[in-house]
Amino acid sequence: MTAMVLSGDEINPELKSLVANTREKSENKFNDVLSALKDLLDRKSSGDQRDLEVCKQRLYSYGVLQYCSSSLTFSPVKIQGGYAVLTQMADLLSTCCVGLGDFRHMEAFSHEFLPSAVESLLFLADRLMNRALRDKAHNELIRLFRRVFDSIGWLLRAHGHLIHHVLRSKHYESVQICEDDDVSIVTVTMWNNIFRANGAVVAEMGNRALTDIMDDIVYKMSSSSNPVIGRAAVKTLVLIMDHSSSTHQLIHRRYRGLADLAVKDWRGKGFDSALDQLIDHLRSDVSWRDTKESSEECVRAACIIQAAWKAHQTRKRLRKLPRAVSTLQRSFREKRRQRQEHIESQRAEEELRHQVCLRRQRAMRQFRQHQLHLMEILPAAQLEKYLGELENKAAVRIQSVWRGHRERRNFQQHRYILRQHRAAVTLQRAILLFLKRRKAQRTILMPLKGPKGLTDSRRAELRQQIQEHISLHPSSVMSAEDSVDLHQRAQSVLHQHLLSRASDRAQEQHRQALLVQINTDLELILNAPSLKDTTADDASLFLSRSCPVATRARQSHNALMQSMRLPWWRMLGEEFSSPEEPPRKGYDMDIESLYLGGN
Repeated sequence: MTAMVLSGDEINPELKSLVANTREKSENKFNDVLSALKDLLDRKSSGDQRDLEVCKQRLYSYGVLQYCSSSLTFSPVKIQGGYAVLTQMADLLSTCCVGLGDFRHMEAFSHEFLPSAVESLLFLADRLMNRALRDKAHNELIRLFRRVFDSIGWLLRAHGHLIHHVLRSKHYESVQICEDDDVSIVTVTMWNNIFRANGAVVAEMGNRALTDIMDDIVYKMSSSSNPVIGRAAVKTLVLIMDHSSSTHQLIHRRYRGLADLAVKDWRGKGFDSALDQLIDHLRSDVSWRDTKESSEECVRAACIIQAAWKAHQTRKRLRKLPRAVSTLQRSFREKRRQRQEHIESQRAEEELRHQVCLRRQRAMRQFRQHQLHLMEILPAAQLEKYLGELENKAAVRIQSVWRGHRERRNFQQHRYILRQHRAAVTLQRAILLFLKRRKAQRTILMPLKGPKGLTDSRRAELRQQIQEHISLHPSSVMSAEDSVDLHQRAQSVLHQHLLSRASDRAQEQHRQALLVQINTDLELILNAPSLKDTTADDASLFLSRSCPVATRARQSHNALMQSMRLPWWRMLGEEFSSPEEPPRKGYDMDIESLYLGGN
């Protein structure tokens, strides 16, 4: 395609330098053309819209857009800025190709220039994708790749007839078969934006183009688990089915089981509303097929899915095969090297052990030969002395080894006790330091803070409050006469207490003596022998020295003996009568001679 370029005197003065730089199809003037074109579009976009359209038409007529399209195939190594400036040129090219209006070269522009421009954009996108997949700066290159596809989507929204050129392009096919999630997100999002901005494009495309697009979308939807891809794919399918009624039967016939797949894989991923719309569309028109056709479609769909999955697995396996082979070879060589090193180290250890044994045997043999030689040259009288010294040395060596073994064993047994002792010492030291710090803290006196100064008004207010409180709560302090009277009563009570303290102390001593006597009698009774073994000396220990007590005991004993002699019928219904009271005279006479503690 060749544009109609005007002669030099007919070129607009503000475009002369730009057109002159585009005459040379090389990378030398690329940055100058980019900066000049960017400044020109910035100036025109802020003015009248008609001037902007005329400017874009002139850019095409003067061959500037053709230079921009061909510059996208330049090598990024020879351009300052690399892929970044190429992406900016792609943005400017898509901007200049939209909104030109009607002009005399519109036919050539639409059917010759735009397909070549789209092909250049796809070429740049393919190059960016391949570089991103093998380069470490993946995020930056994917961002540039997304910008290039945004430029392509901008062109396709304005010129729908370019969609067929895009689908037939080998560069788009290379992007389409890529398994990377970021690349898939960009492509699916582009179609979603195109159909949402211009729904009439769906009806104008035809079933063939729609089938190609939907095949790619459904495949990415079924083979990926990324929610961004799923959301964009579901929304794109909903837009296609909303704007084209003929696609319902196509989708039902070609993608049998898509509704179940969508519910199983994408339910609860954050876009259930769009998913419900897609499922409603898919399940609305299913009554037109019979059972045989549905079974055949199921088999065909299963075969397609299996073929696609097997192809995907085969491609993945083929991509990983060289790396797996190299990894397997490296692992095998490393394992063989380690095994050889282990065998060599074992052989060296065995050789070293054998040499040590030989050296020990040789040394022992030489030592014994030396001993035999000494024994031969020694006189018979000194031989016995020499053997005794050897025995003593052997005994000392055995004893030292045994003592060392015993001490080590005792140390192992007492090590836990020693550890406990050290732990106790450490705890005691820490507690003593803690108590010392607490004692030091208690001795520190807090500085006395004096009261803040009071103003005269505050002092008067407090004095008034004190007077009101005194008037409401009279004092309960006793008068001087009451205090003297209370003191005299307290003195008299204290005097009575001091007088009665001597008698109370005598009574307390008497009670203590009685308790001692009772305890003594109890001990005698508990330690008393049986009656058949009792002697006169034993009986004398139980005779009371108190006459009233002995008299009372004798009366009780006689009364009990008399009651035991009575017949049994005399004792029915009668209580045991107490003996007569002892004579009061004898009791009063001997009360002073009470036995106290053996005195």
